[in-house]
Amino acid sequence: MGRKPNYEFERRERDRLKAIKNAEKAAAKKEARERAKADASSTSAPAESDEKS
Repeated sequence: MGRKPNYEFERRERDRLKAIKNAEKAAAKKEARERAKADASSTSAPAESDEKS
């Protein structure tokens, strides 16, 4: 005989896993944005100083 389903627990567990996954994605996107911003500012800064010289 099968087990009695616990729909509420299963739903909470799915939602919890989705929240973790979404948080990881958001953190990865934030790091990528910060990395891109830092790369853009570091690569454009020397070019600007070369133009002014």
